[in-house]
Amino acid sequence: MASKRTEEMTSFIVMDVLERACELECEGKDIVHLEVGEPDFDTPECVKEAACKALKDGFTHYTHSLGILELREAICEYYHDTYGVTVDPGQVVVTSGTSPAIFMTFAALLEAGDQVILSDPHYACYPNFIKFVGGEPVMVPVFEEDGFQFRPESMREKLSERTRAIFINSPSNPTGNLLSKERMQAIADMPPWIVSDEIYHGLVYEGKEHSILEFTDRAFVLNGFSKLFAMTGLRLGYLIAPKEFVRPIQKVHQNFFISANAMCQRAGIVALKESAEDVARMKRIYNERRVFMIRRLREMGLGITVEPTGAFYVFANARHLSEDSYALAFEILEKACVGVTPGIDFGKHGEGYLRFSYANSMENIAEGLNRLEAYLASRK
Repeated sequence: MASKRTEEMTSFIVMDVLERACELECEGKDIVHLEVGEPDFDTPECVKEAACKALKDGFTHYTHSLGILELREAICEYYHDTYGVTVDPGQVVVTSGTSPAIFMTFAALLEAGDQVILSDPHYACYPNFIKFVGGEPVMVPVFEEDGFQFRPESMREKLSERTRAIFINSPSNPTGNLLSKERMQAIADMPPWIVSDEIYHGLVYEGKEHSILEFTDRAFVLNGFSKLFAMTGLRLGYLIAPKEFVRPIQKVHQNFFISANAMCQRAGIVALKESAEDVARMKRIYNERRVFMIRRLREMGLGITVEPTGAFYVFANARHLSEDSYALAFEILEKACVGVTPGIDFGKHGEGYLRFSYANSMENIAEGLNRLEAYLASRK
């Protein structure tokens, strides 16, 4: 028998959708993928060249468990230039993607039974990280009319002596919405530690995103290179931790992961310092797709009360079509050959919604939405 903690772990439903889509493609079906949250752009050329050079130069061995100093310094410089905050390189832990950073944060922060406040909806994997180390996720519903932002008063109602942390994600997966500066300040003023997933920072098309470090130093920041720099396969992330937690996290890293990929760390330095033009181009194109997708979904009658301005997702209300988003998503996949993610993947309060990703070409997005429109017309 497998362990209880793995038996109780929920599947990542978007991957179930993707895997069924791949089966259909093997049968000869043409599938438009609007389910997966992965940049469709190629990694910037300067980043690829840096990785190849590092490989050629023999930079293929273990590094310091916190990451090479030059990269940690570049991350600190990036946070200073972007948010006006001062971070010591000794607070940075470079990881093989952001997921290990989430795991290590909660491994160092939580004892069995400690609670972590999460929004509902939320990124599908968050509760599993918390539960895997013995913590308890506590859900706070967020609402479409608020742009899916936390309501501070609702959060305060959930605080207890067992509350160890509040987990925020702005811009958010699945909603694409941002927390306002005022709400971030209100959250920062609460007693628990704050864990802030900032992986979609930089991908904001209206207004400005804020790092939690602008409001408090009692925070853990999760970030990485996958989304902004289109480096998903290079598996490079990082964690900025309060100084008293660095050594415990470092020991977890040494034991479970040793160090992040050496040559990819070299590539990360170049991403931060030399890829601004590539990032600006990708952002411009994402924004064009965002505007197009919002308009087309609204024309089909899907609900978008507050337009998402970050990441590359639109979380649309489809309750008038079905109260079972799982069945609806697979029906759309089978009958319209379009992959979308059911809202139930992101928590009970996500039921009735569908997440659409615009991390695909404009041509494919247009084709996928045309197919969806035809399918919806056929259901009437």
